Amino acid sequence: MAKTSQIVSTNRLKKKAKYKTRVYNRCGICGRNGGYMRKFGICRICFRQMAHKGLIPGVKKDSW
Repeated sequence: MAKTSQIVSTNRLKKKAKYKTRVYNRCGICGRNGGYMRKFGICRICFRQMAHKGLIPGVKKDSW
């Protein structure tokens, strides 16, 4: 999980970064920056947990 200081710093109410290249995506739930899924706005781990619980509409487990 992300450090508390990083989660607090991702608060969208704070002022924007001076340069847009400094902005990076973080999970809206846990604050993780790796494995971020832009379409859903969350990381892969939170996505998997929410998909298993059925909280993401239109997503179901695939087996092959």
